[in-house]
This record gives sequence, C-alpha cells and structure tokens, in this order.
Amino acid sequence: MTGLPSGFLDQLKPLLGDDLERFIASFDQPAHRGIRFSTRRVPPAVSGLLSPIPWAGNAWYLAEDATAGSHPLHDAGAYYLQEPSAMAAVSALAPQPGDLVLDLCAAPGGKATQIADRLKGEGALVANEINPARARILARNLERMGIVNAAVTCESPARLAQRLPAAFDSILVDAPCSGEGMFRREPDTRAQWRMESPAGCALRQIEILRSAALLLRPGGKLVYSTCTFNEVENEALISGFLDEHPGLKLQPFHLPGLPEAQAGMLRIWPHLHPGEGHFVALMTLDGDAAPRKMPPPRKCLPEISALVASWAHAPVPANHIAGRTAIHVSPALPDLTGLRVISLGPALADLSSPTPKPAHALALISQPRQMIELILEDALRFQQGHPLSVPAALTSWTAPCLSGWPLGWGKASGGIMKNHYPKGLRRPL
Repeated sequence: MTGLPSGFLDQLKPLLGDDLERFIASFDQPAHRGIRFSTRRVPPAVSGLLSPIPWAGNAWYLAEDATAGSHPLHDAGAYYLQEPSAMAAVSALAPQPGDLVLDLCAAPGGKATQIADRLKGEGALVANEINPARARILARNLERMGIVNAAVTCESPARLAQRLPAAFDSILVDAPCSGEGMFRREPDTRAQWRMESPAGCALRQIEILRSAALLLRPGGKLVYSTCTFNEVENEALISGFLDEHPGLKLQPFHLPGLPEAQAGMLRIWPHLHPGEGHFVALMTLDGDAAPRKMPPPRKCLPEISALVASWAHAPVPANHIAGRTAIHVSPALPDLTGLRVISLGPALADLSSPTPKPAHALALISQPRQMIELILEDALRFQQGHPLSVPAALTSWTAPCLSGWPLGWGKASGGIMKNHYPKGLRRPL
C-alpha cells in the first residue's frame, strides 16, 4: 500500500473516477528525474540520459541512479536538475527575448533559470522570494547558471505590486502549495498533509495572484502553477480569481507530449505522463500596454570594464559598484529602489583588496582569456581548494575548465596555479 492519506484520495475520487486505482499504483513506481542543459555553451556529455522531455527544450529524463548532481559540471552551471513536470509552466509562459519577466515565488530557481535561458540575455528577469534564506539560495543558483540579466528581490508580492504596478510583460506564479505532487519523490511529505491543507494554501495563493494581477502590463501573460492535485488550489482558485479580475482571460495552449489545454488549464498526472504531477493555467490581460518607462541608463565603468576585459571576453560591462564588488546591472531591469534586493546582477570584479581580482561569477558567464582543460580528478581537486600543477609558461589569472565549462579562477605562476575557488563553494576534503 502506498501510504497515501485517505482524505487526499477522497478529494481526488470525483476528479479521477475509474482512474483512481491507476493513480494510486503509480506511487509504487520510482519518481521521475530530469535534467535541463544551459544553452550558454556546448552541452557536455552526461551519463544517465534517457529520452528527451518533449515539452521542455534542452531537457532529458535522467536515470534514477545518475550522479549528475554531484559532478563538477553541475557546479559550473552546465545544467540544472529539475523535475520534468515542473518544466511545463515556463514552457506555457513562453517568455521571449526582450521581455521583462517576473518570477514571483522563485526559489530555489529551477523555473527562474529556465526563464532566463529562454530570454537569451535580452530583456530581464526579476526573481522574487519572500524568505531571505531561500532568496540567497535563489541568487546562488542564478549565479551558478551564468545568468547576466536577472535581479533577485526578497519582498512580499503586495510590496512589489505597490512599487512596480503594471511593470511586467510576463509573470510566473509557481505558488506555494500543499505539495501533493511531491508524495512520490518525497514520501515523508505524506505525513504532513492534512484535510485543511488545501484550503489554507488557497488563502495564501489568491493573495499572491491578486498582487500578480497588479504587476502585469496590459496584453501581458500570467501563468499560475502548483505541484498539487486538488481542485481547491487549482481550478476552483482560478475560477474565483477570474471572477474578481474580468480583464484576465484563460488562453488555450498546447505543449508537445501533453494534452491540449483547450480551456487554458493543464493537469499533468503521474499515471498518465512521465512526471510527478503539475497544474498549469495560462491567462492574458486585456488591453495594450503603453511604452515602458526605462530607468536612466547606468554608465559603464571604463577602468573596471577594461580590467575585466583583460581577464575574460565578458558579454556585459561593469556598470555598478555594490559594496566592494563591481557588477553588471541589466539596463532592461526596472528601478528597484526601495525594495529589498539580494542581487542586482552578476559580479565581475572583487575590489576588496588593493589589487582587484576577477569575481567567481565572471568565469561562469564569460569566455575567460586563459583556460586550462582539466581531467575529472583534477577538477574535483580544484573544487576542494587544492593548488594545481600547470605548465610553467602559464601565468596570471586562468580558468580551469571541464569539458569546456569554466569552474572558477586560479592564478598561475612558476608551474603552480594558486586556487581561488570560493571557500563557501568548496567540496569537502
């Protein structure tokens, strides 16, 4: 027996009917795993790839025993491990290069990095997370994946709506939910479920959606998604929300490999599709947006940008100083003054000592001018903080790489590369 809560199954009987037994039986099968490759460089060879995930670009099912998450290429941002069903929400939103996008409940960053990958460095993403600890994890994942045009905020949705009304072309609300879609992958969550859980979550979800409606530009797109199965947090909640907001309309959509969402709402069931389950609703707001008001452009910092250019072919210039760090702030970002900001963009140079040093993020976003390819054993040693032996002719700042993906920075001199991999990211010895 699966150990699924009886109240949980009772609420699904009207939805599933004769399919209920097949749904229950699916929880005795292994959970599905997925991997989504970054498009910033040539995807590396990864063991354990199965078949492509049809509704998500550059994504594959991953074998149950694959160890991609502990590989140095994961830390280099070559890929993101993400549950296959969860990739459907961003595919439905379909953000385009040049859009200004808000991921309103973004931690830990799977969907945010998926959005950023689709933007291809054009436009900008504001990734928000109300919990400070989770917001910092979100910022680290955006850095790891080499995202150049995203900011991370740590605010309530209501505060964002007050500060940035009608600012965004597209908004994703991957709402905190009762997590019924996690019951197979994380069986311990079954014991935490209560009959009142869906109704309690719905109260929070509707407030988040109300703020999202205020943040959306006329003509913009709003996707609401959950990893839960009940109607209270899904169809019923959307119905009530649309009654309050007649300018928002559900829009039909169709993702490869999944049923057509003719009514603008899609359910992914674990007994019908290879995934853990998800609900996705796509809405658009009536009207035509006025031209966006852009904040004053930030001036390039020429001396720092020239220094950065001596280390790497950087895709973006240094245009802001945050504390003792030179960073790049995307010109497409809205003015975030007055909001709690965790990150405005990638760090390019560390200015904390008399002699500036390249920031770790610079290696991940750029094409370093000096690179040295490592074997796996040496890549692991580098991530543990060890110095490396290198050719004597190699000098100055150099990026150790694995399969062409920079891992960070070292400084070479006299046949030894001093390790500058961030201490907080180092692997245990």
